[in-house]
Amino acid sequence: MMYGYMTLSDQTGIAHSEMKPDGTVKVYFEKPVEGGFQHATCFLPAYRWDAINGFSSEDIQHLEKILRDNAHLILEFSQEGGFENAAGY
Repeated sequence: MMYGYMTLSDQTGIAHSEMKPDGTVKVYFEKPVEGGFQHATCFLPAYRWDAINGFSSEDIQHLEKILRDNAHLILEFSQEGGFENAAGY
């Protein structure tokens, strides 16, 4: 299951999985572009990037900064059924 986390001003969506038994959380980035989507996956807590399609290395650096600033929240929400469940919505 993936939970929506936020949408950036450039329309890049960020979603995350539940925390797996080994403590990992999949974070998925997707940005609409003409003809489809750019996407990338990063696994926390190791910050291991995978399946990068369409994002430049500069884009990934920017996304990783955002991810590092929010990882503590994503890790918490991944254990509580996403932001909406954790916030009681």
